[in-house]
Amino acid sequence: MSDLTELAGRYIAVWNEPDQAKRAAAISELFTAEATYTDPLADVQGHEGIGAVIAGARDQFKGFDFRVLGDVDANHHIVRFQWELVPASGGENIVIGFDVAVTDGAGKIRAVYGFLDKVPAGA
Repeated sequence: MSDLTELAGRYIAVWNEPDQAKRAAAISELFTAEATYTDPLADVQGHEGIGAVIAGARDQFKGFDFRVLGDVDANHHIVRFQWELVPASGGENIVIGFDVAVTDGAGKIRAVYGFLDKVPAGA
């Protein structure tokens, strides 16, 4: 398993962390202070901004878990992977996305670019 594959797993784990304080600590450990997160619904910078986006998704999709979908592809200091949002109790995914994370070369994420491939109506 490459370091960037492990990084993608840690990234998804942050999205699944229910405890706000633990999630904030994990964000600080995983992202650089000036990190950015950009997807079709958000464009934020810094730990607080990233934390707010994750908290909003967790509030909107209570009872669902994020999971890496398929293989993680790493290239130098960049990682890309598809993910899905599935009911915690099991079942079909309701959201599929694709993220590209750029690291600082020292194990922290400095930018995430997200794309949504499958989104439920009204979301």
